[in-house]
Amino acid sequence: MFTAGCKIGSGAGCALPGMVAMKRLPAHHTASVWRCRAAVALLSIWPVDAVAAGITPRDGYTAVAALSSPHAVQAAAADRDTVYAISSTVVARYDRCTARLLDVATGPDTRHLNSGFLHDGRLYLAHSNYPESPPESDIRMIDPATGRLEVFHRFTDPPGSLVWCVKREEAWWCCFAHYGAENHRTMLVQYSEGFDREIRRVRFPAKVVADWDGMSGSGGLWMGDTLLVSHHHHRVLYRLAVPRDGEELELVEALHCPFPGQGIAADPATGGLVGIDRACRRVLFARPVKGE
Repeated sequence: MFTAGCKIGSGAGCALPGMVAMKRLPAHHTASVWRCRAAVALLSIWPVDAVAAGITPRDGYTAVAALSSPHAVQAAAADRDTVYAISSTVVARYDRCTARLLDVATGPDTRHLNSGFLHDGRLYLAHSNYPESPPESDIRMIDPATGRLEVFHRFTDPPGSLVWCVKREEAWWCCFAHYGAENHRTMLVQYSEGFDREIRRVRFPAKVVADWDGMSGSGGLWMGDTLLVSHHHHRVLYRLAVPRDGEELELVEALHCPFPGQGIAADPATGGLVGIDRACRRVLFARPVKGE
């Protein structure tokens, strides 16, 4: 399932073993090669950095390893033992040290999975009926004890299509997206732990929205006291602060990253991030650039 190549590390407790080092280009199947070539060709007409709105990213994260999966379409997640590649309808789980496919999970009503978030041994996934309307959104969950993909929480009259959700302390933070001329309506909503109460809504800065090219922020996670939010197709992360008061997130800085958009997650094994390169169907692992 994964391409062979130079490996990093070995044995128990491995962080990146079994994955292709970024110093060597992996031998993809023909279809993957053409997807990657097409993606490279697009760079001349579709910039990879956030520049449309006058945002200049600084050095942030660099790729250190990759592994191929046909399910690397929407997002990725990882813990110390396993790697998850997420497509619109399937979640594939791989052994981190051997790169062996362990199992896949899906459901008969699964339509559009997005970012994944690991918490207390369970993988939570944003899910919606996008691109249909009116929007329907819920959070799916995979319990490792059963391996089943089930509905964890269903939103009533959601304010958009759920693209990512993360838990911090006693609250859930959920991003509901809009697209095209309505993408300024994308919002981040804070809920109580049991989703019995909506605490607040905040919108994204106009400068960030303008940089989305009519799309939205595809992934997000807490990094200290700020949020890191990914683009839909640019290799950039926006560091955003939640204001003490007010209804708009504050842009702290923009960072270069190796992920051409889509869902991201924290990597506890390396202290870095995990995401995808959709065009090449690869899960990418990234570490902070030296000095970060």
